[in-house]
Formats: sequence, C-alpha cells, structure tokens
Amino acid sequence: MKIVVTTVPFGTIDPLSIRLMEQENLSYEINPLNRKLRPEEVSGVIGNADIVIAGTEPITDEVMGQCPNLKAICRVGIGLDSVDLLASRRRGIAVSYTPDGPTPAVAELTVGHILDLLRRTSEVDREIRKGCWSRVAGRRLSQCKVGIIGCGRIGSRVIKHLYNGFEGVEILANDLSVKDELSPYVHWVDKKSIYKECDVVSIHVPLTSATQDMISAQELAMFKDDGVLVNTSRGGIVNETELWKALVSKKLQSAAVDVFEEEPYKGVLTGIDNVVLTCHLGSMTKDCRATMEIEATQEAIRFYKGEDFISPVPEDEFILAKALLENKT
Repeated sequence: MKIVVTTVPFGTIDPLSIRLMEQENLSYEINPLNRKLRPEEVSGVIGNADIVIAGTEPITDEVMGQCPNLKAICRVGIGLDSVDLLASRRRGIAVSYTPDGPTPAVAELTVGHILDLLRRTSEVDREIRKGCWSRVAGRRLSQCKVGIIGCGRIGSRVIKHLYNGFEGVEILANDLSVKDELSPYVHWVDKKSIYKECDVVSIHVPLTSATQDMISAQELAMFKDDGVLVNTSRGGIVNETELWKALVSKKLQSAAVDVFEEEPYKGVLTGIDNVVLTCHLGSMTKDCRATMEIEATQEAIRFYKGEDFISPVPEDEFILAKALLENKT
C-alpha cells in the first residue's frame, strides 16, 4: 500500500511522522514540488497512491476519478472545503481530519492580528522603515466591542482568550446555534449587528457554498469607519476585491488576512498598506503543525492496518454538504 503526502511542509518540524511510516515499512512519497499544488497538479502527484496525507489542495470528484487506487484521504488540518465529501462517499473513499490540532495556534494568531490592527504596530513599522517617526494613537482591546462570527473550536477559544485576557472587552457572537457554555462571555446577535456595532470583526466559519463571499460590498458598507476585520478561517469567505475597495476608500480602517482564495496570494491587497497579510500561518506553530502531521499519519497507518479512524469526518459534514448542494441546484 502506497502513501503520498501532498501537504507542505511535512516532517521538517518533527520527523516523527516519517519515522512512523518507515517503522511500518510503508511505501511513501512526499510532494516533489515542495509547495502547495495547483488544482491541475493534484492528480498527477497522487498518482496510483492508496492513501493521501493531504493539505488544502483541492481533491475533487475529478481528481478522485483520475486516481483509481485512492482509498483514503487523511487531512492535515480541520477544514474540509478542499475535499469533495459527497464524491468521496460515493466512491467509497474514507476521509479523516485533525479537528483539534490547529485550534490553539489559530486562536492565538487571531488575537495577535487583532492587537496588531488596534495598536497599528505593522503600520508604524512600515513608516519607520520609510524614515517617518509618527507616534500614532491606537486603541486598547479592553475598550473595544469585538464580533466573533463562527463559534466552533477556534472561535470559542478566541472568545475565551478575549474574555479572560482583556478585562472590559465586550464580545458579540454569531453562530448557527447558541452555545450555552459561551453565554456567560458573549451577547448572541445576528451578523448585521456585528457588522454595524463592532470595532473588530473576526471570522471563524468554514468555507461552503453558503459562506462564499459572506462578507462582500453590502456587508462591508455596514462596518464602522474605524472598524477592523480579521480573517483566519478560509479564503473566499471575504471577497478580496471588495475588501480592497473598502480599505482603499478608508471605509474600513484596516484588516488582517491569513487565508486567500488562491494561494500563494499575489492579488491587489499586496499593493496597500492598511492590511496585514500572512501566508496561511494559522496552524504554523511548531507544536500544532507537528501534532497535525503526526495525527494524520497515525490515521493513515490505522487505515493501512484495517483499523477505524480516530477522527473520521462526522456524519453532520456529509449531511451539510448534501443540503448545500441541493440548495445550490
């Protein structure tokens, strides 16, 4: 049985994942291009593999059809938007993921981005490098109203970091359902209230057909003029062109974006100064990245041995994918 690792990096922070495969005498190959695969490259790299340890490259129905030996997809990460779940089920391909691994790192990066935007530290850094010494007045997070859209693992942890670390912060939250365990920390409101009232808006929803362009021109027009936006969830949820327009026109003070519709990102946001751009660093801490790679590798080994996954994709995700497809058609 052959394993192909498409995600990058892999085994560089902690080589244990590679050692685990070698201990089982498994045949494996690691992405020879050493970068994120383009859609047209995915099937060629997977080839005749039985198992793929995957990143966020798209594994579509077409890709699965071009890889006839493929039996299992083990995602390094929590997002499932890159895998056609309905096609995988129809083709009998098992899918696992690592739902808890990225949470601490993404939540901390989110808080870091919020602080950066409010205190304008990246902005001042750029000005100093241009020879300008300008002591701009920022805002304290404790005096702000923060909106969290999406209160799953990562959104919930961001809420707890804010509540426990910044006395006085007011948190508005929105999710598909009220989570009673978060109610002591937040006020539950609709998304429009968050757009209109909050100084900071942070996005933590998965990318689906329902959340594609969830924040576009109409939503950005509702933001406060000194509002800031943080997206560490998925590219495609915030329309990048409309975000650029809002930042250029100063309708929005600033933004921080860690995820993009097309990665590596080379778009219009790179040409303006009031946005902080990071290259999908959410889970990229040494501990979280290593944990995700090891967990995904262990799932691949379980599948090879005929054992059940520890973290199979939940049935709810398949139900959601089917419902979204039906609504779309």
